[in-house]
Amino acid sequence: MKKLFAFLISVSFYIVASAQGALQFDSNAGVKSSIVVYDGTKVDFMAYERLFYVTNVEDSVYRFLNVYVPEGATQKTPIFLRTYVGGYMASPAAQPQAGDATGRALKEGYVVVIPGSRGRNSAIVADKAYAKAHKGVKEGQTIYTGRAPQAILDLKAAIRYLRHFDKDMLGNAECIITDGTSAGGAMSALMGATGNNPEYADLLKDMGAADERDDVFASVCYCPIIDLEHADIAYEWLFQQTDSRQDLDDLHKGYTQALAALFPAYIESLRLRKSDGTMLTGDNYLDYIKNEIIRSAQIAKNAGADIPDSLGFSFSNSAGGMFAAPINGGMRPQMQGGQLPQGMRPVRGGRMGSRQVGEYITDLDMKKYLNYVVSTQTLKGVPAFDSQIEDINRASGENDLFGDWSGNSVNYTDFTAKKNNATLTDAIRQNVKLMNPMSFIDDSKTTIAPHWYIRHGARDRDTAFPVPVNFATKLQNAGKNVNFLLAWNRPHSGDYALDELFEWIALICK
Repeated sequence: MKKLFAFLISVSFYIVASAQGALQFDSNAGVKSSIVVYDGTKVDFMAYERLFYVTNVEDSVYRFLNVYVPEGATQKTPIFLRTYVGGYMASPAAQPQAGDATGRALKEGYVVVIPGSRGRNSAIVADKAYAKAHKGVKEGQTIYTGRAPQAILDLKAAIRYLRHFDKDMLGNAECIITDGTSAGGAMSALMGATGNNPEYADLLKDMGAADERDDVFASVCYCPIIDLEHADIAYEWLFQQTDSRQDLDDLHKGYTQALAALFPAYIESLRLRKSDGTMLTGDNYLDYIKNEIIRSAQIAKNAGADIPDSLGFSFSNSAGGMFAAPINGGMRPQMQGGQLPQGMRPVRGGRMGSRQVGEYITDLDMKKYLNYVVSTQTLKGVPAFDSQIEDINRASGENDLFGDWSGNSVNYTDFTAKKNNATLTDAIRQNVKLMNPMSFIDDSKTTIAPHWYIRHGARDRDTAFPVPVNFATKLQNAGKNVNFLLAWNRPHSGDYALDELFEWIALICK
């Protein structure tokens, strides 16, 4: 029943609400409540719900946040802000969940904030006043309110709301930690990487957001679906060597080859550096990815996981070899990846059956490993993200994301637009930029979060490994504290290894 209710919310249309008055928060309006978290601990808290974070409210379904203040919280208590955005769709403000990071955050004593936000599927029905105020809109017409960049605008407005009432509300708005998974991981990345950038300012003002800062202290990003304008070329560059891509029809195989060929120039344009200062190029980049996968597997192996050589790994009892652990030249290992993934069994004595596997992982056959990844879940089509090609491929959720209020789907990369004999408008290009955290890391007008926790599963194929690896490397090159891992044998998922996550949060909050 809960899933059905969520579905009905996402597809229903709502009549436009009138603009609200001034932003409000009443510290006496909290409701006592409690939650029993994963280990049986009961946590008491005060709940403040339906707090509208903008004054120009087009609908009353998504544009408010909920705040949960555990007993013992003070003005200095960190704030854990969790977005439940998925698939770039609308996300209603939710309540804390016993089994995920929100329940754990309450147990740890943090204030929990869960904002709602619009998405590519949110819509309203224009009333007479709305139609009169918006040229080209007719009364009774369906208006899609959450197309890019509205979701990140809503979340920025939520952050501004917390700062606006920082003195009235328990919790420290100077210590906000954002968290999200998949498209929610992208939202968390955007909140962390675009703080106070003036390109969002007028849009936020038009919404009636508070005139406050919107930077945050830290961002937790699980499998973030970001860098959408380059996601197709990264996907085909990585997976072109798999058997499934070689079995495509000639048309789509041609797309794969053409997209993959664009990737080396993109990597070199980023001017990313390894930790030893070496520039990343089209020639050494695959080894960089290989290092990260070996590092992940070695961490898991050290914790007792069985890492079979059938996945493409080579082992040794000595730490020699180009890719011997500990890895040099990749990103620094900072923590140990937490619990063993489901299905990984402990190994004693360094043996797998009767075969000695060795203490150190020294190399990896990437083609064999990527074929393993593909064997666990079918790859996306070609192109994987900007997929809409007339009479050939259907639109993706990302094509919907960059459409407009009419509900259309559009191309947003030059490659696929050309396949439709189209060109991208300046408005689409700007929206693509506003939805990409990579666009703002080098911008001196941005206040970037100083602390980052980024995880992507080592068998997650929802976006290619280069996407989170590039993001983590770019942040590290910018001098940020980055805790990154391609978590061993994890699929597309989030809020795992919570012991590790909250140890990291406690460390940075000291």
